[in-house]
Amino acid sequence: MILKHIGGMFLNALTPKFYVALTGTSSFLSGLILIFEWWYFKKYGTSFIEQISLTHIYPLLGGSDEENDCDSVDTSGVHNGIQDCKVSRNPYSLFRGAEYQRAAKEFGQDPLTYYDMNLSAQDHQTFFICEADAGKPEYECKVSLTIPSINLVMQMAWRERNPEERIKKAREALAKNPDCVTAMILLAEEEFSSVAEVEKMFKQAYKITESSLRKSQQSHSHNPTQDAIYLRDIHAFIFIRRRLAMCARKLGKLKDAIKIMRELIREYPNLNLFNIHENLIECYLEAQQYADAQAFLTKYDDIHYPKSATICYTAALLKARQVAEKFSPDIASKRGLNNAELSAVEAIHRAVEFNPHVPPYLLEMKPLILPTEHILKRGDSEAIAYSFFHLAHWKAVEGALNLLHCTWEGTFRLIPYPLEKGNLFYPYPHSTESTDRELLPNFHTVSVYPKKDVPFFIIFTAVLCSLTALLAFLTHVYPDQMGSFSSQVSAG
Repeated sequence: MILKHIGGMFLNALTPKFYVALTGTSSFLSGLILIFEWWYFKKYGTSFIEQISLTHIYPLLGGSDEENDCDSVDTSGVHNGIQDCKVSRNPYSLFRGAEYQRAAKEFGQDPLTYYDMNLSAQDHQTFFICEADAGKPEYECKVSLTIPSINLVMQMAWRERNPEERIKKAREALAKNPDCVTAMILLAEEEFSSVAEVEKMFKQAYKITESSLRKSQQSHSHNPTQDAIYLRDIHAFIFIRRRLAMCARKLGKLKDAIKIMRELIREYPNLNLFNIHENLIECYLEAQQYADAQAFLTKYDDIHYPKSATICYTAALLKARQVAEKFSPDIASKRGLNNAELSAVEAIHRAVEFNPHVPPYLLEMKPLILPTEHILKRGDSEAIAYSFFHLAHWKAVEGALNLLHCTWEGTFRLIPYPLEKGNLFYPYPHSTESTDRELLPNFHTVSVYPKKDVPFFIIFTAVLCSLTALLAFLTHVYPDQMGSFSSQVSAG
């Protein structure tokens, strides 16, 4: 009773200013937490408090984080979608010197992230350098007279973050060996500011690598060293021919580009490393050779081949082309869809289910940026790469974008729970957003699918901030009434 009496006296002695300060401070602190939570949610797609609770507090209470691991493999043997969520080389990647660096100088923003460029460096070292190159002067240099370790020049060139240093090291390797194809590839990709100059350098490299490949084929055996040399030469040979085809495509020489790509696919039908078939499909569409595109697509739009945005959306475009010109949503709603229109709509739904990020770019609801050197299948990076080159092809087919605009959102009624079950494909992968944030530059707003609900802790802090702010305002305006109210609450 004495403690209760003392507590009541203490509360009655508090002035309205104290309550204003208390509620104002609470409102201010909860507001800061709200701002931080919202920033963290927009940047990382999750609640900071929730993440800390699950990763640190929940295990201390005896829980296991295995049941919350969204990337765990389903023990029933069913794919969990991670297999469909792979980072791969972008078949439409631009030339760094002639395109990426020119854009960076023009707009003052670097279109490539360090993560993306590091993946490219790893690819180039794997493709164009092998153990047999050790000891060659164009591949070796001593870092210091006091350090006995020897590093590969071209490996250092690929790993170097500074473009000028990469070019300098490639020039150093080329000075030691004028026939160093690896150095020529780097210089063609990064030094020259026009596609014509790039093509000229690649043609020089092509002659050298063609001769090297012929020699390695003659000496090809079951010797591991000879196998490594042969694999390196064939990778360089295919890479250079494909880039020459892309130079021809950019310079408007579509017949030459199509010829080179068709020869590559015919000579190396089982090599899908560089996804040359996607470049050929794009060239067919640019040349408006729709029959050739359809015939070629029939092979790759098969269950045995991995899907991509190019495969799915090109199939949708070719079917839309048959009906889009005369399509009217008002007429279709009255009489229903005929067989051709139904086939086109189903193809659009199939494409949107595979990659739901593409339509906003094709419909110009979101701004496009330069595509990255690597893409994530079914992710925003793949959508940007596809739309960057194929938007013109959709515009070239009259009515195709109108049909897409009228039908693409209907896909989401077919898959109301995209992360739990799919319709024509595996459920949409969980990890696309985080990987895309690594691949895409910071100035780009990453497209997120499905849209995440606002976390509970953001709602809670918002309510807490609003409530304490309201109490502070009422206490400041009506001090006597709020003081008597608090006394009644404490007395009760």
